Amino acid sequence: MYLARLLKHVSLCVVTVLLVACSSAVTPPPDTGIEGQVLIGPMCPVVQFGAPCPDQPYQATIAVLDKNGRQVTQFQSDAQGRFRVSLAPGTYTLRPESSDGFTRAGEQPVTVAGGQYTQVTIAYDSGIR
Repeated sequence: MYLARLLKHVSLCVVTVLLVACSSAVTPPPDTGIEGQVLIGPMCPVVQFGAPCPDQPYQATIAVLDKNGRQVTQFQSDAQGRFRVSLAPGTYTLRPESSDGFTRAGEQPVTVAGGQYTQVTIAYDSGIR
């Protein structure tokens, strides 16, 4: 009887430890990830000397792929193009999506170090020429 209760408690402890270990492996640390801004340009059909035409903030959806090409998360920049995403340390590929078929941005590799947010700028081409 005592041995059966002891085994039950040990089994429960082992399951609890495994659940905690698995959940911490899935949840990235809160102080690690990427942050930055999404921009789009050019915004003027003809850029002239003395009349600047800076890139503008852009609200976009970005997929985050792990080193094996699997999507680990997806995020959307805000109206000012800003974003902040928690990710575990590692190497990722950012895959910007195009909702209209005209605006495009290339995939971008990024390495996330522990204990900090890596700064990233994602540049979309507006297609204006």
